[in-house]
Amino acid sequence: MKKTALNLPNTLSLIRVLLVPLFVAALLFMTGCGVWGMIVPALLYIITGLTDMLDGKIARKYNLVTDFGKFIDPLADKFMVLASMISILVWMILRGERVCALVFVWVVLVILLRELGVTSLRLVVAGKSGIVVAASMLGKIKTVSQMVGTVVLILEPLVWQGRVVSYVFMGIMAFTTVFSGLDYLKAYLPHIDTNK
Repeated sequence: MKKTALNLPNTLSLIRVLLVPLFVAALLFMTGCGVWGMIVPALLYIITGLTDMLDGKIARKYNLVTDFGKFIDPLADKFMVLASMISILVWMILRGERVCALVFVWVVLVILLRELGVTSLRLVVAGKSGIVVAASMLGKIKTVSQMVGTVVLILEPLVWQGRVVSYVFMGIMAFTTVFSGLDYLKAYLPHIDTNK
């Protein structure tokens, strides 16, 4: 008889999937709620990010790695990244931050293209040679920069209206996204036979 109960890491991944639409709804529908319209979505995003940090560590430490976990964890990560980037861009437009949105749209494009590229690379390499494309140190730095940058983008208007710190983090997010993507290409592109 198959086990149907979810272990803790998989439960955390599922919680992350459920938190993503809550974060998007809080960000977009609480736009006119002043301070709470920024604090609530920021807290939801931080909780979502914590589940991302914990599930993999718990799975590896206690040998709870499952096929379902290998499926749901990266899927939850993609939901979190793509939904947060797009919703923040819409949020900026709703707030009338046109210049900031025009800059951020390029960061969003870089992030989306990198995610599509690395995901495709993972699928092809794993399918052809059975090699598992593990998260690199640059990939982890990229993830941290996106998480911190997202919180900064949401909360900076509570401190001042200049968006100076936001622009700095946009640059860091774009830089780490591009270089982590190039790092994956350099490491795993040689495993793909372009003649087949």
